Amino acid sequence: MTKFFLAVHVLAAILAVGPVAVAASMFPATARRLSDHGMAEQGAAEQGTRIGGVAALRVLHRVCRVYSVAGLAVPVFGFATASGLGVLRDAWVIASILLTAAAAAILALAVLPRQDAVLARLAAGDSTPADAGGGVARLAMLTGVFNLLWAAVTVLMIVRPGSTTGV
Repeated sequence: MTKFFLAVHVLAAILAVGPVAVAASMFPATARRLSDHGMAEQGAAEQGTRIGGVAALRVLHRVCRVYSVAGLAVPVFGFATASGLGVLRDAWVIASILLTAAAAAILALAVLPRQDAVLARLAAGDSTPADAGGGVARLAMLTGVFNLLWAAVTVLMIVRPGSTTGV
């Protein structure tokens, strides 16, 4: 059963966390491009590009929201795997749990609300969504921290310092 839990844990990490990492990273750049274009004196082509950009932001935000919920399977099956292997008290597992909790907190408390703020400003007709929710630069930085935390968890899962499980 432990191998099943491990397989689901790894698949969930790839299929749920991966899309969030990519979509969240694309969101600030797309928002910045929209801000650079502005809305003043736009022709039909520029307005169409802007509408497409707003739609892209909505899709990226939806990917982040939906896949973050699906990503809850990662720690659930991670706990089941660690329990089955008897490594719940190992330092590398505890560190992974703490890093995962930090990444989840950054996503839920900072990244997603800032994405919401950018989309709200666009819906209100604001031509400078890059200034919303503490700025797109801060959103990009927080997204980078989120991704670095997941990279650290991935390294810990592969290297498993001090592990003697043989898995």
